[in-house]
Amino acid sequence: MVLGIDERIDGVNLGNWLVLEKWMDPKPFTRSAEDDEIWMHRTHVSLWSERNLAEELRRHRETYITLEDFRIIADHGINLVRIPIPYFIFGDWPGHPGCITYLDRAFRWARETGLKIMIDLHTVPGSQNGFDNGGLTGVCKWAQNTDLVEYTLNVLERLARRYRDEPALHGIEVLNEPVSWSVFHSTSNTAKDSHEASGSTYVSLRFLKRFYRDAYARLRAVLRPETVIVFHDGFRLLRWGGWFRRAGMRNVMLDTHQYLIAMEDPLFSGPARRLYLRSRRLPWLYRMLVGASGIAIRSAARRIPVLVGEWCVENQWALHSQNRSAAYRQVSRLQRAAWDVSAGQIYWSYQLARSAKPGSGEGKPPRDPRNGGNLEAWDLTRVWRHGWIRADTSHDDTCHRQSINGNRRKVH
Repeated sequence: MVLGIDERIDGVNLGNWLVLEKWMDPKPFTRSAEDDEIWMHRTHVSLWSERNLAEELRRHRETYITLEDFRIIADHGINLVRIPIPYFIFGDWPGHPGCITYLDRAFRWARETGLKIMIDLHTVPGSQNGFDNGGLTGVCKWAQNTDLVEYTLNVLERLARRYRDEPALHGIEVLNEPVSWSVFHSTSNTAKDSHEASGSTYVSLRFLKRFYRDAYARLRAVLRPETVIVFHDGFRLLRWGGWFRRAGMRNVMLDTHQYLIAMEDPLFSGPARRLYLRSRRLPWLYRMLVGASGIAIRSAARRIPVLVGEWCVENQWALHSQNRSAAYRQVSRLQRAAWDVSAGQIYWSYQLARSAKPGSGEGKPPRDPRNGGNLEAWDLTRVWRHGWIRADTSHDDTCHRQSINGNRRKVH
């Protein structure tokens, strides 16, 4: 039974455009000095006004991604952009100006450049993970409030109705990174307001299946049959089995996020750090780490097309290597070869702080505001500039653009 069409995707995320993350570009947070977008909005409104906040956000969104960026992305052989959006996109949540007009523009630009768009609901009220990318650091209470869940379903349905006939629409991802028990208890994100965070907990698989079933029913009733509905694995890639098939879902994908810098973390914590960094066996260790992810993806893909919706080449080996470029290129090849068993991959992210010349990766390297670390490998424009992703293997071929609708490989 075919659950969905595994169209080979070579994509990039447009992070930090409609959903802000301070580590990617601290500039929009300068006046408020807050650490996440929700508190940045709250502080702006309380100290200045909602009108002032709307103007600040308008200046960022008008310049951060433009038609020129879509052209640059398409010229690099990429065929899809995944666009993270906030729950307040329609402007109906008090204190948070909407941004639907920019998503409308993105579809117009996609039609002009031949790109496809995946809409990614990246945040929900009360947060689904407590990460800064969920908008509200240290808080994870969305799943406990039926009104907030219903609001989220309504946002998804409105998006589907607005864009169902857009030829550039590839799919809608119903929720980014709902957090698992293990991930929730392994993070140390601290909320600004401890009272607001009280009662925060992980998103259970039982709840997530119910939400996914409801979201699928709402979206499939509106969307065209060929439009893909995407579900994040909730950091539980191998827990889904044949559930989507048993639930009768068609033309769906399972999104998994594979960050090497997260996989390698146990190797570089504690006293073993120096030993590993000096070891000549590091390339072997990285092959092992990436290979294990590839095996997991292959296993899950027997039941449902799997998409690596976020990844990047960042890793400790390259950061401490005498030949950074060679290390990054080797890690890139390892990852992209492993992701070849999936429906495709989408790099995080197109850019961090914007270069003066669009897509050039020029200027001062972005730094992590929390620890001063180099963030270049997260920025695809800089990865291109340094040649860390090379057109020297079949899966790195950026010389020939591939249509997202061509060369379909079906997963049964």
